[in-house]
Amino acid sequence: MEIPKNYDPKITEDKWYAHWLKHKFFKSVPDSREPYTIVIPPPNVTGVLHMGHMLNNTIQDVLIRMKRMQGYNACWVPGTDHASIATEAKVVALLKEKGIKKSDLSREEFLKHAWEWKEKYGGIILKQLEKLGASCDWDRTRFTMEDDLSEAVIDVFIDLYNKKQIYRGVRMVNWDPQGLTAVSDEEVIHKEVNSKLYYVKYKIEGSEEFVTIATTRPETILGDTAICVHPNDERYKHLKGKKAIVPIVNRAVPIIFDDYIDMEFGTGALKVTPAHDINDYNLGVKHKLEVIDTIAADGKMSPAAQFYIGEDRFAVRKKIAKDLEELGQVVKVEDIKNKVGYSERTDAVIEPRLSMQWFLKMDTVSKPALENVLNGNIKLIPEKFINTYKHWMENVHDWCISRQLWWGQQIPAWYDTKGNTVVCKTREEAFLKLKEVNPEVKSEDVKQDEDVLDTWFSSWLWPISVFDGFKNPDGKDIQYYYPTNDLVTAPEILFFWVARMIIAGYEYRGDKPFTNVYLTGIVRDKLGRKMSKSLGNSPDPIDLIEKYGADGVRVGMLLCSPAGNDLPFDESMCEQGRNFSNKIWNAFRLIKGWQPHPQPLSKEEYGENSPSKTAVEWFDARLNEQLELINDLYSKYRMSEALMTTYKLVWDDFCSWYLEMVKPEFVDGKSLPIDQDTYHSTLVFFEKILKVVHPFMPFITEEIWHLLRERDEKDCIIVSEWPKVEKPDSTIVKDFEVAMEIITNVRNIRKQKNISPKEKIQLFEKMNQGSPFKTFDSIIVKLCNLSGLEYVDQKVDGAIPFVMKHAEFFIPFSQNIDVAAEKERLAKELEYNKGFLKSVEIKLSNEKFIANAKPELIANEKKKQADAEAKIKAIEEQLAGLN
Repeated sequence: MEIPKNYDPKITEDKWYAHWLKHKFFKSVPDSREPYTIVIPPPNVTGVLHMGHMLNNTIQDVLIRMKRMQGYNACWVPGTDHASIATEAKVVALLKEKGIKKSDLSREEFLKHAWEWKEKYGGIILKQLEKLGASCDWDRTRFTMEDDLSEAVIDVFIDLYNKKQIYRGVRMVNWDPQGLTAVSDEEVIHKEVNSKLYYVKYKIEGSEEFVTIATTRPETILGDTAICVHPNDERYKHLKGKKAIVPIVNRAVPIIFDDYIDMEFGTGALKVTPAHDINDYNLGVKHKLEVIDTIAADGKMSPAAQFYIGEDRFAVRKKIAKDLEELGQVVKVEDIKNKVGYSERTDAVIEPRLSMQWFLKMDTVSKPALENVLNGNIKLIPEKFINTYKHWMENVHDWCISRQLWWGQQIPAWYDTKGNTVVCKTREEAFLKLKEVNPEVKSEDVKQDEDVLDTWFSSWLWPISVFDGFKNPDGKDIQYYYPTNDLVTAPEILFFWVARMIIAGYEYRGDKPFTNVYLTGIVRDKLGRKMSKSLGNSPDPIDLIEKYGADGVRVGMLLCSPAGNDLPFDESMCEQGRNFSNKIWNAFRLIKGWQPHPQPLSKEEYGENSPSKTAVEWFDARLNEQLELINDLYSKYRMSEALMTTYKLVWDDFCSWYLEMVKPEFVDGKSLPIDQDTYHSTLVFFEKILKVVHPFMPFITEEIWHLLRERDEKDCIIVSEWPKVEKPDSTIVKDFEVAMEIITNVRNIRKQKNISPKEKIQLFEKMNQGSPFKTFDSIIVKLCNLSGLEYVDQKVDGAIPFVMKHAEFFIPFSQNIDVAAEKERLAKELEYNKGFLKSVEIKLSNEKFIANAKPELIANEKKKQADAEAKIKAIEEQLAGLN
């Protein structure tokens, strides 16, 4: 079979993914093996693959493939999140295009449209993950709104309500006027914007005196119910018991005193609007202030505002500023930059709003989630996030779990016409419970709460619910796979998803949901900006895969992606990944092009110190040394470093050194046969390398695996055994570093002096310390194309020298060597080494350094001094030899 010159990922990727699926290599069922389990952070059902997904899922796939090869029962559970706000917004927009308003539909009619949309578009992102090579157990795919998972959510709500952990009340929430729903603190994006700070005068009742306040939101003045100053502020002490007149509405409001106020900030006087600011609300509760809700749910002024009713809040901001100016109550206006909260889903400016909502108490239930991270039972990687997590969990607020939407799990709370509330699963059950407190209640009077539960209230159960841990708490799956092993996710959802899953794990299983949390960084562009569609700086991952192949993109994403640190993405990294694919492919073509010798060579023919025999011994030691390092990096979740170590093992050690050492010579344009032992060893090495590369580059490694030898169709690299580490011979690895330095020096001299690589040259070695080490001489002769390597007792005149720590080397001049240029080079090298020696001597003559430095540090400096002196002496002798 002829091997194509170039590797074509378009041919191999679909072929091998289909092959893996056909043979159910991704499938996992409980058995006697130790499980290794990852649950996917479920992407939104509205989503398409973006660069963050690419990074996150590549890391998960690398981990799962490696563990599968190590013999674990690897289970990667995929699925999607119903994403209440995002999905409802998509469906509303789709209906609008058809001329249908949500308000014209019943709840059932709207949900019918939503489910149709989900069935049509909801699986796109999972199909895209297949293109990446994600080896999920697709038979286990779950959806947070499927029947069993929804029932688990409802059961948990009822359970926590019965435990007095869930309550209903009016609280200040983040209100999305476009989505018409409350959103959590974590779903608010704070952006720095250009704003205006208005200084407005409030007249003191019964006098000509004014007090000035500063506000960026003059439209909320209509809801002011107090002015607050610090009790120690001398400027305002005389106003105790007085009232101020709110402009426009002419409402008299009390001047209150509270040490919440910062006297140094602004004018030291604060307008208090309890309905539209959380801090003002808290002041209002403390001082029993009136609450006037002047902004309606849709962001327009309410009848309570008395003025500008029905007009948008931002239009009113401009109008009221103009009206206040005309009244002479604007002192000044300043241009400032401040942070404003935006809804993550709709990008609408968040409005703090008092609203009747459902809440989960977090003070008690969250304690195990903090304790088990601080005691190391659950590890955050990198550890720098522990302090952030600790801060969040020690300052946790009650969780607003209700959302004013239709798409989601409807809250199982029921009401009668008299305001009685019961919590249970069905209308029938609710009717019977309400009848106990209201005997006159009729079945048609029973109404279910209109709100749905926060999407995170379903996904916090994900590690349990995907294994049916609520439906069947003693089932095989939940007993076998829970707790899971690793979670790979983004730091920005550390609190509102990761922490909550930990809470649910201890509440409902009495155990952690996972052991390790690997926190990825944010994918940024070359300018350091977060990649996003709005900025237009995010490439389409599918286009990248089309251009560079899935393996190339996977490597490109991971080459510089240390845990917890942002990834400065550049498309050239994917090109580097593709080049790595080509390097492996070319190594494969080279090896397959060799013809093994028909008969095994005898020991005499093979040679005790033949280049091939030595090369095999060296690479075997080097491979084991690097494999040990790679395993250690994996165990520490240093994925980027594990890839880079693998990359260098393949590119440098195997391709640039080992293959060059064992490559058969060309005679008359034809490659000579390679001895059988070396060929067999090379195939074994290459197979081990393919296994180590496979988690990062699954497609090319599977393709080469099957082209390298005849194999059964189930004998695939994806289920092959991860290479075992044998104790490496560290001596031969270290000794070869000296040989590498010699070879590199000779090659550099050839390049500097324009000596053709085909021209054979002689090399002399003069030992300055130790005895000659000849193990790698045959390799040096081969890779340097030497006519001979000879050991001498004295320097060689008429030669190009170079110096190493243990020896001096001499290459006799050929006729085209420029002696003057060589003298100039040596003179510069001599000057540099003299300067270096001087700096070391200054350090060693410093009494303070000698008195305070550790003995090993002083010994190291003295060694530098001796090495520099030896080098200077050798260079001076070489210069003398050129005269």
